[in-house]
Amino acid sequence: MTHDFDQLYKEFSGRIYKLCLSYSGDRLAADDLHQETWIAVWNSLPRFRNESQIGTWIYRIAINTCLVGLKKEKKKADNSEAVLSKLIHEETRDNSAEINRLYECISQLKENERIIITLVLEEKPYEEIADITGITENNLRVKIHRIKKELHQIYSSYGQF
Repeated sequence: MTHDFDQLYKEFSGRIYKLCLSYSGDRLAADDLHQETWIAVWNSLPRFRNESQIGTWIYRIAINTCLVGLKKEKKKADNSEAVLSKLIHEETRDNSAEINRLYECISQLKENERIIITLVLEEKPYEEIADITGITENNLRVKIHRIKKELHQIYSSYGQF
């Protein structure tokens, strides 16, 4: 089965961008990670073997790209917290301060927690999230509960609840 890159981009680009944004907490870095992800998808697409869903495969590429990108960024700047907190000062596409705050809160989570909560926000089925992250569904449910609790605490520190 061959896959049309343009169609894949149209279908997954927005969700992959949100994943990159939740990883980086910075729109410019997210733009770069998003672009690097799609370059990797383009280069790897001929080798896709249909052993998983195409969306799962694309998410794995995006996650790996984000992890590598963040490691590079951490080497460049010791003040990664300052980089992550930039998001709160930037405008989102719909100019929503609440969305800004949510991404700021997500960016404060651990890397694996950011992956999970972003996929939950994308309304991915738990089975697919478990495949992408490599953990069992039962473990995933526990992690999601803990992540939501932690996000609530972070968000509450802004005085919103």
